[in-house]
Amino acid sequence: MGQQSLKREKSGGNTLIIGVMLSGAFIAVLNQTILSPALPSIMRDMHITAVEGQWLTTAFMLVNGIMIPITAYLIDRFTTRQLYLSSMVLFTAGTALAGFAGSFLLLLIARILQAMSAGILMPMIQTVILLLFPKEKRGSAMGTVGIVIAFAPAVGPTLAGWMVDAWGWHSVFLVIAPLAAIDVILGCFLLRNVGETGKPELDFPSVIVSTLGFGGLLYGFSAAGTYGWGHALTLAPLVVGIVFFILFVRRQLKLKIPLLQLRVLETKEFSYATIISMIINAALIAGTIITPIYLQNILHFSAMQSGLVMLPGAIIMGIMSPITGNLFDRFGPRSIAITGLGIMTAFSLFFVFMDENWSFGFLCMIYTVRMFGMSLVNMPITTWGLNSLENRMIAHGSAINNTARQVAGSIGTAILITIMTMVTAFSGSAGSVQATLRGMHAAFGVAAGLSAIALIMAILFVKREKRIDDIFCD
Repeated sequence: MGQQSLKREKSGGNTLIIGVMLSGAFIAVLNQTILSPALPSIMRDMHITAVEGQWLTTAFMLVNGIMIPITAYLIDRFTTRQLYLSSMVLFTAGTALAGFAGSFLLLLIARILQAMSAGILMPMIQTVILLLFPKEKRGSAMGTVGIVIAFAPAVGPTLAGWMVDAWGWHSVFLVIAPLAAIDVILGCFLLRNVGETGKPELDFPSVIVSTLGFGGLLYGFSAAGTYGWGHALTLAPLVVGIVFFILFVRRQLKLKIPLLQLRVLETKEFSYATIISMIINAALIAGTIITPIYLQNILHFSAMQSGLVMLPGAIIMGIMSPITGNLFDRFGPRSIAITGLGIMTAFSLFFVFMDENWSFGFLCMIYTVRMFGMSLVNMPITTWGLNSLENRMIAHGSAINNTARQVAGSIGTAILITIMTMVTAFSGSAGSVQATLRGMHAAFGVAAGLSAIALIMAILFVKREKRIDDIFCD
């Protein structure tokens, strides 16, 4: 009886830790999606151009991407309570500053503070959850993270649009700041430390080359989608990013205690999982970026209607995430990943045939089923890869996986937008609507091809875990 009580107490403590951390993650992810509806109002109030306004998004992406590789060191160096509470205090301060910002510079600084926090939170939360649970229960635990990732982006734009219309753009940040502060207070009372810490030395040259490498790549690929591949603002950052990324990799492989332990990529399962995750993230961009353009420019839907088309898919992902986690714990990643990638590939191909006559209901169904396929792949593959690592390497694996997916998202955006733009330009003689549709068809065709590559990789490399044989023998 005493052991059962101890187990229940430990389980309850784990639930509180996860609850506090996922609340903070939800607020942080929500924050990433609220700026788009508020941006026009911010530009008007602060008398800034679209290019200047875009820096509020670009700076967030850059700083977020730069912070993620450093997270592994921070997790090794500081306790769970220290790192989480510091991150959330930083986020709360940045959000409050944004709410009261009277100038573009202050608002930009506020977004940078938010990005520094957000870059730490997700890899840290993944690491903590994986350390709290044994391998056979990690799928269900990671499934709860998927709820946050799905619901926050679905709710964010709609909620922010309503608040901006009712009370102005400041209100968006002024509502989030108290929520973040409450999470900090709860964390002070409910969080306990997870895992072990040490005193690794911070290699400052690694931080510098990491910042220039990943920052250059992220900005370069982002600029490619805006300015084209031949523009100086694209080429210069890409060259800088590639050079310093190579220097970063070489330095990490030489150091006894690297900033980011890249040797975890020698574990085949983790490498395959990271590559598949990158491909999926690149392919997913077609839906999240091109679909709203199609809805508003071809079907002439409002921004609100566009959001409603995409909302059921996000809700399905949130509902399916814990279910998929349970399936992973019971059957392993292979069958659900292959099923999900098959659905993603097939329903990406549906978009190759979209035209100006598609109905709201049909488009909503196709998009939702595609997202359903995505819900069967993302977290199971990530969990499978991280499960293959020793506990002491999970923080490094999580940082590598998150960084790789972010870079892949930037690459996918650049490539798919470029393909759409080029095909649209070449098809100009067909008329503006048909030319735009052909560009979108080409982009979705490439996205379907990427999903097919990930599917082939899953069939070849994602194997059943050994414990599954024991289940069938029982």
